[in-house]
Amino acid sequence: MSDATDPWLIVGLGNPGPDYAANRHNVGFMVADLLATRIGGKFKRAQKAQAQVVEGRIGPPGPASRRVVLVKPMSYMNLSGGPVTALRDFYKVPTDHVVAVHDELDVDYGSLRLKLGGGDNGHNGLKSMTKAMGPEYHRVRFGIGRPPGRMQVADFVLKDFSSTERKELAFLVDRSADAVECLLAEGLERAQSAYNS
Repeated sequence: MSDATDPWLIVGLGNPGPDYAANRHNVGFMVADLLATRIGGKFKRAQKAQAQVVEGRIGPPGPASRRVVLVKPMSYMNLSGGPVTALRDFYKVPTDHVVAVHDELDVDYGSLRLKLGGGDNGHNGLKSMTKAMGPEYHRVRFGIGRPPGRMQVADFVLKDFSSTERKELAFLVDRSADAVECLLAEGLERAQSAYNS
């Protein structure tokens, strides 16, 4: 069982490379980048896995501060489980101290949901992580809504946010980063009551 001194692994899910950077599927990377800025770190290549990492602390100085490793897997979304599990093992992180930040089709754009465990809902990044280490990790689900009309899901998630969505995107990424910080500092129930919408 984990305790307060165990580190946290915060995984922003996405696809590497400039072609994907602004896609809906890459919102996890966007949140991870903001968290890295907040802790004053820069992503660098991990020695032990196909990923970029930043190590630091989240929260106020003192006992409430949490040791974190921010992770952006560089393996493409559907292979995220390999690098995440390798880093979880290397940093000795309990599975319930792993947080996946990802896009979620079944949550409306502008809404967030936090939870522990559950299914993958067809999300290839979660599917890969669950296959590699089981489902008992936290998720911060960033709502992107369903594709319009007959657009295929794969096309929708690999498109950039619309111009209307982009007006709110920075605020929503900021709010998601706040939700991650609240989860680490105050626990899942407090974070859910503050951020689930």
